[in-house]
Amino acid sequence: MSADPSRVVDARFRIELPDDAWISEVSREFPTADLRLLVGYRTEDGAMELGEVVADDPTPVSEAIESHPAVNTYQRLHADDERTLARYEADGSGFYEFVERSPLTPEYPVVVRNGWFTVDVTATRDSFDAFRAGLEASPRDYELLSVVGAVDDEGVLTDRQREVLEQALQAGYFEVPRGCTLTDVAASLDVDKSTASEIIRRAEGRLVARYLSSSGV
Repeated sequence: MSADPSRVVDARFRIELPDDAWISEVSREFPTADLRLLVGYRTEDGAMELGEVVADDPTPVSEAIESHPAVNTYQRLHADDERTLARYEADGSGFYEFVERSPLTPEYPVVVRNGWFTVDVTATRDSFDAFRAGLEASPRDYELLSVVGAVDDEGVLTDRQREVLEQALQAGYFEVPRGCTLTDVAASLDVDKSTASEIIRRAEGRLVARYLSSSGV
């Protein structure tokens, strides 16, 4: 079976940043912090961005961003015990050049952690394949964390399977690293751990089978 080139898919990629990118340096200095790019655009010399730091102690992370030689201006807009929000202009526009060369437009926020960024995309099958081929040809390592058809998927999952997957997704079960345990997911659904595991395993199997059949594998 050949893939329908107009079919829409939702995908999540985790892509390695260049070691010399300033945000890669800061994220590797604070490997458990999330540096979230909320919106940004290229300027003549670099990029202007609105970014958020989420961490157990965000203050030293935001201070490292503010003091980095590549960051030219920095305006803190909000700070509390768990996050800081700031607008800043920095040298380097590699991410935006990467986006401009890509057949896809990333969805914000883009999350940077420990030298990698995670991005969600929605695209036609042809655009998705072109994007993945470009990643394969680049020197950067990447991981395809998830891919799900956004149309023609009625009936793939039972209502219960969809409910459990949605709860697990919202709780961060499929994030890398996981934002919760299987025990947490089971407790939120008021079922035992083995039941939650079985439902998730069967649902994942159905989604993988649908994806492989639609891609012609």
